[in-house]
Amino acid sequence: MAVRTRLAIWYAVVTAGILALYLLLSLVLLRAQLLGEVDRRLAACTAEVRSELLQRADFRQAVDEGRIRLSGTPPGAPPIYIQVVRGNQSVAARSPNLIGWRLPLDVDLMAINVQGRAGYKTITTDEGVPVRLYSLPLIDSGRVVGAVQAGYPLLDVEDTLQRTWTTLAMGGVLVLLALSLAGWWLASLALRPVDHITQAALQIADTPDLRQRLPLPRAHDETYRLVSTFNAMLDRLARVIDAQQRLGADVSHELRTPLTTIRGNVALLRRGAADDPQEREIALDAIEAEVNRMSRLVADLLLLAQADAGMQLEKQPVEMDTLLLEVYRQAHAMAAVGSGGVERVAVRLGHEDQALVLGDPDRLRQLLLNLVDNAIKYTPRGGTITLSLYREGGWVRVSVQDTGVGIPPEALPHIFERFYRMPRQGRKGVGLGLAIARWIAEAHGGRLEVESQVGQGSTFTLWLPEAKAPLVS
Repeated sequence: MAVRTRLAIWYAVVTAGILALYLLLSLVLLRAQLLGEVDRRLAACTAEVRSELLQRADFRQAVDEGRIRLSGTPPGAPPIYIQVVRGNQSVAARSPNLIGWRLPLDVDLMAINVQGRAGYKTITTDEGVPVRLYSLPLIDSGRVVGAVQAGYPLLDVEDTLQRTWTTLAMGGVLVLLALSLAGWWLASLALRPVDHITQAALQIADTPDLRQRLPLPRAHDETYRLVSTFNAMLDRLARVIDAQQRLGADVSHELRTPLTTIRGNVALLRRGAADDPQEREIALDAIEAEVNRMSRLVADLLLLAQADAGMQLEKQPVEMDTLLLEVYRQAHAMAAVGSGGVERVAVRLGHEDQALVLGDPDRLRQLLLNLVDNAIKYTPRGGTITLSLYREGGWVRVSVQDTGVGIPPEALPHIFERFYRMPRQGRKGVGLGLAIARWIAEAHGGRLEVESQVGQGSTFTLWLPEAKAPLVS
């Protein structure tokens, strides 16, 4: 069922409920008003009759003997039936319009009269006519000797209520129909922007170009937020697809180069290089290096996949000063790779505090080595890389500072994105190291920051929550 149909139905149901409640309250109030008018007439009539009776000197004897004459209802006035009842609940007198007809003697009203109080009640005669009855006690010398009762048939009241009910019901149906159509129109009007969004989204879905965006409405309402959210989702989707495309291209390239090298060295060995020990060793070293390169790439991809799946790290107390010394020693070896054992850049150890964190030592080592490897790649020969460790206000700060080429300002917002490589810097990796480093930092409740100036170098700063040293008993 369409949303506009559901909205129109709910609108109609709510409107019908309100109209029904209004109709019910109107009838209840009208009935109360009509009965109130009848009660006032009955009270006035009985009060007049009782006043006339009490003015008679032989009032009590006249009641007992039934020597009372009651006048009828004036011509043109609503019919009011009057009767005088003795204390023994027998009728002493009736009004002329009661000839051939009688008002029922109600036990409940008589019981109220015995207590000296008047009362109203709606009763039904033997003929099935609803009558509003009012009974006013006759009191002589503080003693109830009878009652004056007045009755009014409610046929005209019931007829008025019935006609009012019919009129209101017919009007309510017409109003409900009109309001339901108005609700349908309003729902269609309110959902018209959603229809436009749907059509535009379908057009975008039918084209491979994800650069198209929905136009933002002028009013800053729910539709505006919906379009903004949809466009933001398209932006993220475009980035993901672009990253996947770059992943395919980069991984293909990264795998093609080592596979070509391996294939060439295998062919060289088949042509006779295996007979020369020196050439065989060179070929095997090249094959091993390329296999290691592919293994690192596969391991990085697997780690990122596990990170996306919510992999939990096994944390334990880690002495960051000890870990930094291990990375420092390994950094010397990394700086000498491909340079005949001579360090291409100088690796130094700066300030070093003693600090303890709760984390995965292997992942933290991998994070720092990724930062060192990145610094070595982008630092020219003769440059310097400095490793430092500080404790600051409940945090542990580890910095890797280099004197390399620096990072362009336009590249800084993307430096930690997966598969991102700075332009005009050559192909120096698949672009996963810094993305992995940032994930490791965030998995430890920390963060990874970078500051850089082109031509002067970069500083990567790792912030980790400091752990309290365990008590030694």
